[in-house]
Amino acid sequence: MIASILIGLLIFGYAGFTLYKFIKKSKEGVCGTCSLKKSCNSKCSAFQDETR
Repeated sequence: MIASILIGLLIFGYAGFTLYKFIKKSKEGVCGTCSLKKSCNSKCSAFQDETR
């Protein structure tokens, strides 16, 4: 019984953590989710014009 409660808490905790990270990244916009954001020098202006 205790093991299944702990496993359930672990699953829901991980789901909550993943959801939190997703929401945090989505607030950063296009460059926040880009895999090249560390080495990109375009400052995202080209990408923002395409998405509008």
